[in-house]
Amino acid sequence: MLGGGVGQKLRARAGRAGAPRWRLPGGRRTAVIAGSALALLVASVVTWLVWPEGSPDPRARVYRDVSACLLTGSGGVNDPAAAPVWAGMQAASLETRGKVQYLEVDGPQTREQAATYLATLVNSRCDLILSVGDAANGAVVAAAPTYTNVRFVLVGTGARRDNVSVVEEQEPAAISRTVEALVAEALKG
Repeated sequence: MLGGGVGQKLRARAGRAGAPRWRLPGGRRTAVIAGSALALLVASVVTWLVWPEGSPDPRARVYRDVSACLLTGSGGVNDPAAAPVWAGMQAASLETRGKVQYLEVDGPQTREQAATYLATLVNSRCDLILSVGDAANGAVVAAAPTYTNVRFVLVGTGARRDNVSVVEEQEPAAISRTVEALVAEALKG
């Protein structure tokens, strides 16, 4: 053994040789990290400042509280008889910002079956109900005297009444124009 505390000094130096060195802040690594964080912060603030104001979604439409509803056969709005009616309703909706919707009669295409779906539209508080097809038109003709406070439009053939109008045009473009005018008038309120 070595005397005079030399062994203690050697052990102290040996212990320091394997230990990591601690540096004071301000070294190169710290400067790179601080610079990156500052650049990220500046980029975030600039992005926030120049970001455009929130504008409404271009597809979002604010509708008024009026609606026109279409009762169709099982083919829905893709049925050749219903397609021009639906096109006219959509055009009127764009003009007036009124809501348009349709309901197709599922199951047997009878007047009795269509009457159930017609009652659904009446209870939905549609301001105007249009119908296309024999079953739907038959249900409207039968139910119109009961629902005197609802306006109906038959597309095709049917009897006019106080609350029932008939679109008798045969050409799809003429049907669309007539329906658009009737629906727009109803939705403008």
